[in-house]
Amino acid sequence: MNQAARAGMTEALRLTQAGRLSQASALLQQTLAGAAPDPAMPTNARPAQARLGMPIHARQRRGIPQALAGLAGTGIPSATGGLPVTTNDPGEVRHLSHTEPAGSRTYDLYQPTSYRGRPVPLVVMLHGGSQTAADFALGTRMNEIAEQQAFLVAYPEQSIAANRGRYWNWFQPGDQIRGVGEPSIIAGITRQIMTAHAVDPGRVYVAGLSAGGAMAAVMAATYPDLYRAVGVQSGLAYGSAHDVPSAFAAMQSGGSPGRTSTVPLIVFHGDRDSTVAPVNADRLIAARTSQGAHSRTRQVTTSGTENGRRFTRRTHHERQGILIAEQWTVHGGAHAWSGGNPAGSYADPQGPSASREMLRFFLETTASTID
Repeated sequence: MNQAARAGMTEALRLTQAGRLSQASALLQQTLAGAAPDPAMPTNARPAQARLGMPIHARQRRGIPQALAGLAGTGIPSATGGLPVTTNDPGEVRHLSHTEPAGSRTYDLYQPTSYRGRPVPLVVMLHGGSQTAADFALGTRMNEIAEQQAFLVAYPEQSIAANRGRYWNWFQPGDQIRGVGEPSIIAGITRQIMTAHAVDPGRVYVAGLSAGGAMAAVMAATYPDLYRAVGVQSGLAYGSAHDVPSAFAAMQSGGSPGRTSTVPLIVFHGDRDSTVAPVNADRLIAARTSQGAHSRTRQVTTSGTENGRRFTRRTHHERQGILIAEQWTVHGGAHAWSGGNPAGSYADPQGPSASREMLRFFLETTASTID
């Protein structure tokens, strides 16, 4: 990091500590873009398109204030060393695209060898910032589980034109509404797959990591008729932010989430996550369990150890015993996909498998849901 960038980061930290989040965000974005700050230009007038929700790797963090790591967006380099991400999954990966009035996005679709043309579940996976569809598939190991359980997996990919850091714009008001913006595009991708392939409409799910997890929460809130369950790893609740400064603040405080839907929810979060504070997991669960005709739930807590990490699991059931929400706290876990493949970025090989547990939750709640 050069001296000018270091100075910009230090000043952004000072502004953050002084509570001037808008100025800090704008300065940070300009610093990361490589432009020297113009002292004649008011800080709050500088463009501040967000690149939120993922940390900087420890090796990259020298000289960068910890409080700003979540906005920096430089990302953890993949173990592939920047080469094209490849996997050993035996199924077929199709590189497709979807275009509609709200915009266009490419996506990868994994079709396992166990797919025989009969209706199967579909899981839509939303990557985190600085990631690609292939990188996210590698890190989450979801394709491996698809081979075992016979379901399709879609990986929509954020456009650099929409966000330079490839972050889903979960915090923008225009991307938090049904029928417009990124929710419309992601729903369009989902429907396109359902039209072209044999998909069981009662078993369509959405999940994501960090900024992708926050967008998955948006999809559950805006398209509850399309997605039957949602999984969030290290993400934020729907409506917890409405612009760059509030997103930056919500990453640490949890914000003030809006009203969500009754779509069943499973949340994973590491209690050592310094990028998106663990309180966000609590906010997600609280928003979900407050919805529905029977908002008072019965909670069951269990704990254990898996793959070298302790965890606490809390399940929430409605009065009839229906499972509606599940929260996994991974003790010692940072900002990464729990039980993932370290060959991908933001993936922790330790801890319970978020992919496996999410799929188990999806199928279980689908079977018990009363429409």
